[in-house]
Amino acid sequence: MVYFVLKFIIVIMATFLFDEIIFGPIQSRRLGVSLGINLLPNDYKFCNFDCVYCECGYTLKDKYKKHPFHAREIVRAKLEDTLYNMQQKNTPPDVITFAGNGEPTLHPDFEAIIEDTISLRNQIFPKAKIAVLSNATMAHKESVKRALLRVDENILKLDSALDSTIAVVNRPPAGFTSAKLAEVFKSYEGRLVIQTMFLKGSHNGEIIDNTTDVEIKAWLNLLQDIQPRLVMIYTIARDTPGKDLERISPEKLKEIASKVERLGIKIQVSV
Repeated sequence: MVYFVLKFIIVIMATFLFDEIIFGPIQSRRLGVSLGINLLPNDYKFCNFDCVYCECGYTLKDKYKKHPFHAREIVRAKLEDTLYNMQQKNTPPDVITFAGNGEPTLHPDFEAIIEDTISLRNQIFPKAKIAVLSNATMAHKESVKRALLRVDENILKLDSALDSTIAVVNRPPAGFTSAKLAEVFKSYEGRLVIQTMFLKGSHNGEIIDNTTDVEIKAWLNLLQDIQPRLVMIYTIARDTPGKDLERISPEKLKEIASKVERLGIKIQVSV
């Protein structure tokens, strides 16, 4: 079955950073009422990807600092305060989402923070889900994998099955390949959600279009191998650091979705 999430964008926002550890709640196109957790610095992006479409802007590696992560104890305390405040106001979140200014699984205490979050969720809002939005670069690490397998929405990025496209769109660390990523994904035995951003345009003179027949065929083949429990596809909704990028039409997204559905895999489309 194809699930459609509709969101009308009235104003296109500039790239931005989350200036708090706990932010929102916000209305997520894919997840509903989402209370965000930012484990990364508040004043710059910390990520091992440098996606050309990232709402937080480019990854400025020269601004990396020695201790970029918020301490586990501070994250727990701030989350606890926020959740109890929301409980008093009777404004429950649909989901508690790890996202923010970069890649959350880079935090050295990620597994422990997930444990804290599960404990607080169970105490205060037991019906809320916990989600992680990740680029999957750390999904092979045992402690990260254990944590991801405990959350309700383990959402991992796969913007292309072709390394040449990944190199242009995601600009990953050296040695990152779709083949290695696929093996990691398969080790999750279906307990994951694949998230794909579709877009076209150009960046630094290189053409981008991950909706071509060649791209879609390779992507579908990879999905068939991975067998995720759900695929989420979407397109640009906010301003991007790359200025020559374009949204994909709802019609094209629906066409792609129908091909995923024919594989017997559930899909959610955000337009």
